Amino acid sequence: MAHSRTARKRVRQNEAHRARNRWRLRTMRDAIKDFRTKLAGGNLDEAREALRSCCSIIDRTAQKGVIHKNQAARRKSRLNAALKAKAVG
Repeated sequence: MAHSRTARKRVRQNEAHRARNRWRLRTMRDAIKDFRTKLAGGNLDEAREALRSCCSIIDRTAQKGVIHKNQAARRKSRLNAALKAKAVG
């Protein structure tokens, strides 16, 4: 256990940051699930709108440093490819 005042403060800050980062990850994953559900449902207009909000959330998550920017780009690319494949096929 931390002994100094600054170390105890750091523990408190880390707990708060961890909770916030977990919330951001959960929000991102929920948005992706929402997009995939709408895509599977067949309504492309709703899926496009969900993709737009999903990409925004993914970008924000990467900007905060929760995920790497390359991971954000990869996720967005794969979601966009899934939408295009559904639209064509």
